[in-house]
Amino acid sequence: METLIQADDHLALWTFVLIAATSAIFIEQRFTWASKIPGAVIALLIAITASNLKIIPTDAPTYDIVWGYIVPLAIPLLLFKTNIQSLVKESWKLLLLFLASSMATMVGTVIAFLALRHYIPDLDKVSGMISASYSGGGVNYAAMSAKLEPSESINAATIVADNMMMAFYFLILIGLAGIPIIRRIWGSPHTDAIEKDPDMQNSRTLSEAYWKPELISLRDIAICLASSMLIVLIAFKLSAFLKALLGTSDNIIGDLIINLITDKYLLLTTLTFVAASLFKDSLEKLGGSQELGTYCIYLFFVVIGIPASISLIVTKAPLLFLFVFIIAMVNLAITMGIGKVFKANIEEVVLACNANIGGPTTAAALAISRGWTKLVGPILVIGTVGYVVGNYIGTIIYFIVTQIGV
Repeated sequence: METLIQADDHLALWTFVLIAATSAIFIEQRFTWASKIPGAVIALLIAITASNLKIIPTDAPTYDIVWGYIVPLAIPLLLFKTNIQSLVKESWKLLLLFLASSMATMVGTVIAFLALRHYIPDLDKVSGMISASYSGGGVNYAAMSAKLEPSESINAATIVADNMMMAFYFLILIGLAGIPIIRRIWGSPHTDAIEKDPDMQNSRTLSEAYWKPELISLRDIAICLASSMLIVLIAFKLSAFLKALLGTSDNIIGDLIINLITDKYLLLTTLTFVAASLFKDSLEKLGGSQELGTYCIYLFFVVIGIPASISLIVTKAPLLFLFVFIIAMVNLAITMGIGKVFKANIEEVVLACNANIGGPTTAAALAISRGWTKLVGPILVIGTVGYVVGNYIGTIIYFIVTQIGV
């Protein structure tokens, strides 16, 4: 497909991604109307518009670099100042909510399968892949896709529908967290705390108040980037080493333990927490880590919006989009209900849903974009559980729907 900027024009694509992220930040902090539309959503919308107007391609090596390097780099940067004791104490409710949301994904998948099984080919395989993806993330989708081997056309159409739904779901979740009646019923302590900040009185937007200027030295920037990249290197190399050393297991429990031990993002988060504990005093004085990490996340939001091709959805995957839409809405409805029963606030509900449908990194990105900094560490850790359980959920769902289809 011809686009104004070609997939191999790396310089132009990097320029677009950087300008799009910067524009989103500027709009969010400059204009009052944007206080209701977070910069993360603005970045998504810029990317979706550009890809659908055929200014940029929907797939390019540049985007893979953001997924493979920029996102991992952001995680330590965002967690350097995490209070480990507070995280452990406050995370149990979020873990229960996340697991409940995973069960909601299973329910939603079965309902969607029953509604559309006569209209979409290979829907049993699609159900297995999507339920795995909507419990963990793209890693689980790839694993289930390799296992179930759907037709190339169905696999490609499912990926398009999945990408579009992920971008659309982010818009729904972020909008939901700002609705006054929702905030009153479920509670929104994290948003309330930001709005009560006296600095808000002298600022145009919530974002401008939160990201007030701070003293950041060249030394701070150098230490932040170098130490973060070092942790990423150690975590990823350790993950590869452990996978080669441990191999695979013949039983489900052993396989579960190996996946847990060797997951590179869980190792990355764990090593960051170790560093944050060992060098707590030094990291607390370090300026710039939150700013650098958040900018990386904005780049990520640009990239995840790019594959959301409206024309491909309309022409090739309208029923598949309806399929994933049903799953996402059932997930949201059940998670909100369970969250209310367990007295979870709307921020926790939104992040649990996000971690299921989009994975822990996107949930952390949403938390940062809204200023819910106390939830970044917990949702990253808890969301990583989805990488472990996702393939098992996908396998169970595939078995269930194949029995239904008989």
